[in-house]
Amino acid sequence: MIIPWGLLRSRRLLFAALLGLALSPPAQADALLDHAQSLVEQGDAEQAFVLLGQQEQARAGDPTFDAAMGRAAHAAGQYPRAVMAWERVVALQPDNAMAQLELGRALFAVGDKRTALAVSKLVREEGIPVDAALDIDQFLVSYDRADYRGASSIKGYAELTVGHDSNANAGPNAGDILAVPLAGVPAWVLAPGAQETAASFGSALLAVRGRHVLDAGWSLVGAASASTRHHAQAAGAYDNSQFDANAGVAWRRERNEVILSGVYGSQLLDGARLRNMGGVQGEWIYRIDGFRQWGSFVQWLDVRYPHQSIRSVHRSIAGVSYSQVFRNGALAYGSLYGGRESPQASGVEDLGLHLMGWQLGGQVPLTHSVALFAALSGERRNYGASDPFFAVRRRDQQAGVSLGVSWVPAQDWRITPQWMLVKNDSSIPVTQYERRVFSITVRRDF
Repeated sequence: MIIPWGLLRSRRLLFAALLGLALSPPAQADALLDHAQSLVEQGDAEQAFVLLGQQEQARAGDPTFDAAMGRAAHAAGQYPRAVMAWERVVALQPDNAMAQLELGRALFAVGDKRTALAVSKLVREEGIPVDAALDIDQFLVSYDRADYRGASSIKGYAELTVGHDSNANAGPNAGDILAVPLAGVPAWVLAPGAQETAASFGSALLAVRGRHVLDAGWSLVGAASASTRHHAQAAGAYDNSQFDANAGVAWRRERNEVILSGVYGSQLLDGARLRNMGGVQGEWIYRIDGFRQWGSFVQWLDVRYPHQSIRSVHRSIAGVSYSQVFRNGALAYGSLYGGRESPQASGVEDLGLHLMGWQLGGQVPLTHSVALFAALSGERRNYGASDPFFAVRRRDQQAGVSLGVSWVPAQDWRITPQWMLVKNDSSIPVTQYERRVFSITVRRDF
C-alpha cells in the first residue's frame, strides 16, 4: 500500500512529538538536579532548595530527586524538609546506607537525637564525627538526654593522666616578688615550700551520669565524679583528691529544658580535708536545633574550710553559654559568667570578692578520628578590702590557654595530649604565678 507523502509526514511529526513528550521530563529532570547540585556546591543552597521545591509535589517518591532535595534542604538549613526527603528515600531503599546516614544527620539537626541514634550501628559508626564524646551536651550540660528508645540511661567514663606541671602548688616565683617590692610593707620572707614547685604527676578520674525518665516531660537526673592526683616526691604535699555529685529534677518541653539540682563537693589536700561545699543550681537550656544551643545557669554554694573557718564563704554565680556544631564537624563554644564570694565570718572583707570571667573554645576535625582543639579563658577578681599585711587591695587578672589533639583510635576510646598555660597577675606579689602543664590522657567511655 502506498501512503501519501502528506499523511506520512504528519505521522512522523506525531511520532516525534510523542517521543519528545516521553523523553523531555527525564531530560529536564536531570538538568534540574544537575543545576541544583551545582548551586549547592557554589554555596547557593537556598536557590537550589526553591527550584527543587517547585517540583517536589510532582516528583516526590523518585529516590534520585528525593536525595537531591534532601541534600539541598539540609545545606539550606531547612532540616524538617530534609528529614521528609530522606525518609522517602529510606522507605524505598531500606538498605541504602548513605540515605540512612543523611536521614540520621537531618534528624539530629532538628534535635531528634533519639531517632537519629536508631539508625543501624554500622551507619552510626561511619557517620560519627571525631571525638563524638565531646558533643554539645558534654561541653556545657551535666546530663545526657534520654536514649533513642525514650528510656532511662546511665553512662560513665574513666580517665588516666600522666604529665608535668611547672608549678604544682600555684606558687609565686621568688625573683618576681623581689622585682616588685611594696612600699611600707614590713620585712618578710617567703618560705621555700611556698615558692613555685615543678613536678611530674599522675591522676585518675571516674565519672558517671544518668537520667531516669518519668514521663515525656519529667526526669530525675544525676552525676558523680571522683578524682585523685599524685605528684613526684618533691611536691607530694600537694597531692589532692576530689569528689563531686549533683542530683535533681529536669523538665523538658519542645526545645527548652530546665534542671534544678542539689550539688555537693569535697576536696582533700595531702590526705587532710581542705574544704566542703554544698548548695543548689538551676539550669535553662534552649536547643535551637541539633547543632546550636543556648544555656544559662545560676548557682549558690556554701563553701566551708574545716581547719580554716575564717576562709569559709557563700558563693553565688550566674552565667550564659552558647555552642554550635558546624556542618564540617567543627565545634565552637563560649561562655560568660559573674558572681561573688561573701565571707561567713565578720571583719574579713579582704577575703570576699567579686568575679567576672569568660571562655572561648573550639575543635576542628582533621580526619575521621583526629581533631585539634583550643580554648582561651579569662577571669577578673576584685577583693572586698585591703590585705591587712600588704595594705593593698588585691586584684587578680587570670588568663589561660590550652591546645591539644584528640585522637579516637577505637570506639569509646580517646587519647588526648594537651598543653596548658595559666598566668595570674595580681596586685599582691605572693598571689601572682605562672603555670605550664603538659599531659596525656587516656579515656574509656562505658
